[in-house]
Amino acid sequence: MEALRKYRLHLSLVAALLVPIGLGGLLTPFRSSFTNAGSALLFTIVVVAAAVAGNRFTGFIASVSSALWFDFFLTRPYERFVINQRSDIQITICMVVVGFFVTELAARNRHHYQAATEESDFVAMISELSELASGSESTSEIVSRAELSIRELLHLRACRFEESTSELPLARIDAAGSVMHVGLSWPAGQIGIPGPEAEIPVRWRTQVMGRFVLAPTPGVPVSVERRIVALSIAQLVGAALYYERSAA
Repeated sequence: MEALRKYRLHLSLVAALLVPIGLGGLLTPFRSSFTNAGSALLFTIVVVAAAVAGNRFTGFIASVSSALWFDFFLTRPYERFVINQRSDIQITICMVVVGFFVTELAARNRHHYQAATEESDFVAMISELSELASGSESTSEIVSRAELSIRELLHLRACRFEESTSELPLARIDAAGSVMHVGLSWPAGQIGIPGPEAEIPVRWRTQVMGRFVLAPTPGVPVSVERRIVALSIAQLVGAALYYERSAA
């Protein structure tokens, strides 16, 4: 089962290329008695399966492959990539259009599902750190957990907390998740956080409690949602440090 998940896209692509050929071959003995509209519906089912199991590319490949082999096996003249009848041309065009449309719908549904799952993970991450901060855990444990969470969130090579700040001009994740670099807003959602190092200031009640120093992975995009969650985690750490120092 794990191997199937690992190679799902590869298997989907192979199926998108080969299943339409096999289906066309299976329908060949019945092409005189089975309508082409019915055959086209079966090819469309193949496209839907490829789009759901794979991605946009596999869905598009399945659509084109289905249209080609429908033409080759089931339209006159048989076993040639030529269509003579107007109705068969219309069926072939409709098959491709419907295939592309279904593929796009499947891709959008996948995106919404992934976004919902990701948001749930973000809530769980912040909730876990909030429980640590409000419990009896030491601030060092809270900081350590925050480092791991921020590293995962922002796709970093490394992340460390420093109580002191630096005058070195590092890129900074600031309010609302924006990334500022040399005085300009950096498109981290498209090309990733600039390196070799960046920072997230750790503040609470206008006081700077330190910073998280980030080692970004070059070229890996980081969404604004992930940056905002990282800022929230940094704020939780700032609150924990503030109250620890106030109590000392």
